[in-house]
Amino acid sequence: MSGNPFIDAFWDSDFIGKIIFIGLILLSIVSWSVLLHKMWMAKKVRALSHSFKRAFQENRQRPLSIAFAAPKSHDCPNAFMIIYEVLKHTSEEIFTKNSKGQADNKQTERWMSTADITLLEAQAGSTISSITKYLEKNLYILSTIVTLAPFLGLLGTVYGILVTFSTMHGGDAQAASNQAVLSGLSLALTTTVLGLIDAIPALIGYNYLKNQFADFDHEMDTFATDVLSTFELSFRTVEV
Repeated sequence: MSGNPFIDAFWDSDFIGKIIFIGLILLSIVSWSVLLHKMWMAKKVRALSHSFKRAFQENRQRPLSIAFAAPKSHDCPNAFMIIYEVLKHTSEEIFTKNSKGQADNKQTERWMSTADITLLEAQAGSTISSITKYLEKNLYILSTIVTLAPFLGLLGTVYGILVTFSTMHGGDAQAASNQAVLSGLSLALTTTVLGLIDAIPALIGYNYLKNQFADFDHEMDTFATDVLSTFELSFRTVEV
């Protein structure tokens, strides 16, 4: 009864062949680690952000007093809450600036000009870009594995064929045992398969995550626009 062809090929290969096998296995481990972690992060970040969005919509009459107790995690930021807090902090600075020299006037309430709203829009765009960059961090590993794994598998293929021909050429026909020839061919075929097994999930996962983060980037833009609209309706002055 034959065993696992990958395990048999690994044990039958020489030192260099084993190094190629180990490299392909390590690429698979790294690929799945990054893929699963990013998929979990995408799901968690979206869930946290949508929960804050509901809290904002329920209390938009008091846009600067949103009470939301969210678990803080460095790995899974609450993107919508970060956008809101950046805009809130910038708004407070704008209110402080605009209130200077207004103590003797009637206009002591919080207010913003059109230029202030433009500043908030720039802050929102910068914050969204930073969050997107953080979410896409290490995705390059998957794209690298998509390219590297097949090449490493091809290296195993070429090396396995080289070992096979070297064994057949090394002496008379009887010296080239069937076991040596078969081990070289087994190395050639199994490393090709392992390279493809590494590359295909990495390619699918990379494209899936890029699409997920692109969609979420659009959601962040929509939420930031909603917050900015609320601030503008609540605080922008009518310029004559």
